[in-house]
Amino acid sequence: MPARDPKYSLILPPSGGFRKLKSFQLAQLVYDITVRFVIRYIREDSRTRDQMEQAARSGAQNIAEGSMFSATSKKIEMNLTNVAKSSLTELKLDYEDFLRHRKMSLWANDDPRRAELVAKRFTTADEVAGWVKDVHERGQGGTASATEKNRSFAELSANAAHVLCGVAITMTDRQLTSLAKTFEKEGGFSERLYRVRTEARRYS
Repeated sequence: MPARDPKYSLILPPSGGFRKLKSFQLAQLVYDITVRFVIRYIREDSRTRDQMEQAARSGAQNIAEGSMFSATSKKIEMNLTNVAKSSLTELKLDYEDFLRHRKMSLWANDDPRRAELVAKRFTTADEVAGWVKDVHERGQGGTASATEKNRSFAELSANAAHVLCGVAITMTDRQLTSLAKTFEKEGGFSERLYRVRTEARRYS
């Protein structure tokens, strides 16, 4: 494949590398966890089930779509990234509602399980599920009834997802800040095109 002309790289820089973004990786993990969660704990005929799944999907998809627009429109990229942040915030509130409606505990900010989960840096839903099982065993072991066990897993799973939503929101917010700084410093597509055309006329 022929090398790309450097001047075109100034106009259309590389875009679409969303899979390397921490925000996307976390949003995708949250989506995978949420799909499992709603299948297990939310009634199939409940609107909440569809809303949670769609909000989780929107978080990951809008980050990816925004990344694809990066070369030609930083504004669209920022707008879509902000939509992703809003969707993840909505999902985080859904997990809070799940816990509150069932009179389950929401982990406090200083709960050690929060820090432990974040420190694990899990990348798959299976890893998170394994951690939830381990925390359950540490807390109740084999003494819990089937009902108590199911309630414990639901509470732990909702809290774990809630924490990871928060981390994904933080990563997305940092991405927005970085995008804003880049846009302020370098401008968008129109500004880049103007600079390249000005340079071309100067040396023609």
